[in-house]
Amino acid sequence: MLNDMYRIVRAPVVTEKSQALKAETNKMVFEVAASANKVEIRRAIEKIFSVKVLDVRTMNVRGKLKRIGKHAGYRQNWKKAVVTLAEGAEIDILGAGAKV
Repeated sequence: MLNDMYRIVRAPVVTEKSQALKAETNKMVFEVAASANKVEIRRAIEKIFSVKVLDVRTMNVRGKLKRIGKHAGYRQNWKKAVVTLAEGAEIDILGAGAKV
């Protein structure tokens, strides 16, 4: 059961923009399975991190064009979810007491 949750929520997105969003509005950004819906994402986040989720917003991100010499190709498309946590809830993804 828990293994299925980790298939839905793949990894946190750690960028300057996502960390600013976390600090200002208590929202977290995750890479999720392309087939996952908002209800599945909410349940997975609540079960894995033991927090209360208020809202889930999802978007499909198109893969960027990348070139290596004369060969061009696209990165894989992926889905991300912006999860709003309840007041006082926090997920420490960088480790205990890490300075950001």
